[in-house]
Amino acid sequence: MATVLREKLAFRPLRGDFGVEAMGVDISRPLDPGVAREMREAFGRHRLLIVRGQDLPPDAHVDFTRAFGELEEHVLNEYHKLQHPLIFELSNIGPDGKPNAVHPDRGTLFWHTDATWRRIPAMATALYAERAPSQGGHTMFADMIGAYEALGKAEKERYRGMRVVHDLNISRLKAGYQMTQAQIDQVPPIEHPLVAVHPPTGRLTLLLGSHGQEFVGLPPLESRGLFERIMNHCTEPRFVYEHVWKPGDLVMWDNRATMHRATEYDVALEPRVVRRTVIKGEAAPVAPA
Repeated sequence: MATVLREKLAFRPLRGDFGVEAMGVDISRPLDPGVAREMREAFGRHRLLIVRGQDLPPDAHVDFTRAFGELEEHVLNEYHKLQHPLIFELSNIGPDGKPNAVHPDRGTLFWHTDATWRRIPAMATALYAERAPSQGGHTMFADMIGAYEALGKAEKERYRGMRVVHDLNISRLKAGYQMTQAQIDQVPPIEHPLVAVHPPTGRLTLLLGSHGQEFVGLPPLESRGLFERIMNHCTEPRFVYEHVWKPGDLVMWDNRATMHRATEYDVALEPRVVRRTVIKGEAAPVAPA
């Protein structure tokens, strides 16, 4: 069985300690155990991992991400790639092979954290680009550890005791989509702490995004105002890395310590086909002691 030589692996920082690019590795083939371990360790520290220039068929995509943990199927089964239920595909390509002028999921245009509507949210997501537009269709990532650590002392103390209700149905409605009743029944609203411990590093992070609907115990108007204030803080340019996709790029992000959103592109003219796998979380978010 072919393996990747450990000696080739190197990491290039993206911005500070947020994000690294892995170089000298072919993730379409089974990973050498040492390479897999180093990639898991780098991912745990840096929360964002990029591998460029990969020829990654769906089966290899699944196999690579399994090196980081157990995969899960998404409740929105209409996005499952044919014969690959562990792959969630977003494409604007019609039956004729051309862009169909329909955005595959406008919910991705909102800042969000994947699967916070689960009691145990997803640990990580790995997105691979088969086709990328020449303009737009980027993905922006917010460093939620950096955002928390930049808060003032009073804000940190206040936020550490707060909880947020997360609801996939409400966030889908805001994006203009209607879930089936069967899907809604699978994912009732759930509470999570606003501030949680990031397991790999022990650092504190903010857990928020468009699935978050309200702060427990706050009046609706105050809740909405605080939500907007924190979201604006987390998405300041100093906390954000913007990835400009090229075909063959794979980006993996840690949902326990990042937030992300896609940017607009011309869905009538520009092709964009991306597919993702999602790695299950191991435990519900834990508030600091």
